[in-house]
Amino acid sequence: MLNFTFLGTSSGVPTLSRNVSGLAIGLDKSKDWILVDAGEGTQQRIQQARLSLQQLKAICITHVHGDHCYGLIGLLASAGMNARKQALTLIAPQAIQDWLNITAQLTDLYLPYPIEFIDVETLLEQPHQLSSTLSIQTHRLHHRVPSYAFSLRASRSQQKLDSEALKTLGVPKGKAWGDLQNGQDIEFNGQILNSQQFLSTSTQQVHAIVAGDNDQPELLHAACATADVLIHEATYTQDVLDKVGTVPMHSSAKMLAKFAEQAQLAQLILTHLSARYHDAKGSEKIKKEVQQFYSGKFWLAHDFDQYHLDADGKLTQTAQAQHAFAQPTSTNE
Repeated sequence: MLNFTFLGTSSGVPTLSRNVSGLAIGLDKSKDWILVDAGEGTQQRIQQARLSLQQLKAICITHVHGDHCYGLIGLLASAGMNARKQALTLIAPQAIQDWLNITAQLTDLYLPYPIEFIDVETLLEQPHQLSSTLSIQTHRLHHRVPSYAFSLRASRSQQKLDSEALKTLGVPKGKAWGDLQNGQDIEFNGQILNSQQFLSTSTQQVHAIVAGDNDQPELLHAACATADVLIHEATYTQDVLDKVGTVPMHSSAKMLAKFAEQAQLAQLILTHLSARYHDAKGSEKIKKEVQQFYSGKFWLAHDFDQYHLDADGKLTQTAQAQHAFAQPTSTNE
């Protein structure tokens, strides 16, 4: 039901193998997608991932630090230069709208499409229904500036035909069943069969949480009660965080793993890694630390990795970054 493409997985600065934060999320059977964070260079990553700015429905910004938003205005400008006309939803801290307005004034920026701005604070209690199948809600995190997580709930309704009842009546399979499935009444043996009498509706829903920078994963405990997957930063290993100190206000792999175990999360994706861990040796350090404290299924995200969350809430990796060190990090794969 949800598809994830990582456009940037580095913290702070880009490196040769990882760009700064950006995550594309698409819906099954639709070309529409949303973007969570837009660090510098995100629009190039979007091109490389073959995503269309015309189908982009919303941008969600977790917080105002540059590695999460400095690519936003260039991306918006490019969408306009590519003749976008459709309105674009922007869900972000209020400072992002202020920054966009000032930049437009000072740089002669003209967007030929409307921006529908939504302050993240307004979605803390009441989710925004982005479409008939996708809603977005926010959660406060703890960082040097106000930071937020986004809860994405995708739903799918299906109508199931009561085949046993039709067999009992002797209605033959074929066109009659198809018409009823499509909501059309039919005539059979001189009587009208109302399609609604033979249809039942079932709804499936998946829940993914994408978090911004945060040094207190436990703030997401209540939200994670229904989550199928959490995507969260793991900037450092614990030994490095102990040396760096509390000033950066980031999570270690150990902190995140312990929280995920306590919250009984079945699936976890780690991202926003310090440049210390961008090679095979660094990735292995992160992996081993998570394995010590978390028994669920987890992945260490790389740029251009792709994942699919199906209707049953099962997460699978569908494409893997083409780096020699980018090996699966799930103990249960």
